[in-house]
Amino acid sequence: MKKLSFLTAAFFAIVAFISFNNVSAKDGLAVGATMENFKLADTGGSEKSLNDLKGKNGAILVFLSVQCPVVKGYDARIVKLAEDYAAKGINVIGINSNATETADKVKAHAAENYKFPVLIDKGNALADKLGANVTPEIFYVNEKNVLIYHGAIDNSRNGENITDNFLRDAVESNSSGKAVAKATTKAFGCTIKRAEKN
Repeated sequence: MKKLSFLTAAFFAIVAFISFNNVSAKDGLAVGATMENFKLADTGGSEKSLNDLKGKNGAILVFLSVQCPVVKGYDARIVKLAEDYAAKGINVIGINSNATETADKVKAHAAENYKFPVLIDKGNALADKLGANVTPEIFYVNEKNVLIYHGAIDNSRNGENITDNFLRDAVESNSSGKAVAKATTKAFGCTIKRAEKN
């Protein structure tokens, strides 16, 4: 009887573990899925959608922060990405989902550092929907809003000793009609400071 009870308990523990892991795996938008068109206010207060802002060949969403030192270390690289890919019909769109950063600070930071639009994700609804957790974190979609790549820009926090250009490789491969070798990587940086939910 004790052996049967032990086996029963073990069975339910395994089921609970598997169920928990499946719930975690479903969080966010999976590569290959279509990103729904969304609307958020830009730093000037005007509502803009993904479809308004993307280029003819897609968009690169980058989750940003005013204060994050990792984002600051990436700023020049992000600006260069925006310049390089705008010419190829792929527009960079900044997203700020941090509840601790005011709209005024986001506006000033964007004006000082970026030439691409930055949208404010109040209540981090978009970050929650996509499964964005850190800054900077990338979501690259094609012209049909299909998610092609999700993760880090490259493998270097400070821009030195870059050995893997994950995002550039994904864009170049997709633009050439080739399969993307690494469609997901682990993004690293500062945690998105989420709003308290009632």
